[in-house]
Amino acid sequence: MWIFPSEMKVYLALGHTDMRKSVNGLSIIVSECLQKDPFSGHLFVFCNKKRKILKILYYDNNGFCMWYKRLEKAVFRWPKNVSEVLEIGNRELFFLLQGMDVEQPLIHKAEKYSKIY
Repeated sequence: MWIFPSEMKVYLALGHTDMRKSVNGLSIIVSECLQKDPFSGHLFVFCNKKRKILKILYYDNNGFCMWYKRLEKAVFRWPKNVSEVLEIGNRELFFLLQGMDVEQPLIHKAEKYSKIY
């Protein structure tokens, strides 16, 4: 589990995002669509249409960092809110990364894999 400073905010870009976008494309979405500052040091979370991939973008002291998580069988419980951006806490981000619903934590079954295809 990651531990973030309490002043660090987490923003979900609701809807789906083209996961071919990298740092530059995602930072443009943050500034133009979400109306937030990509250099703020806050976390910005994006999900693809099939809800299998999450990317998290943030700016650290001297550059951007991007985390990527792909689920093999399950899907992320991405909020169905109609807003463009949703602010959540560190706890809710942990729930989301574990495959749980941000509002009603329901745990996904842990998957076991024996080989890579």
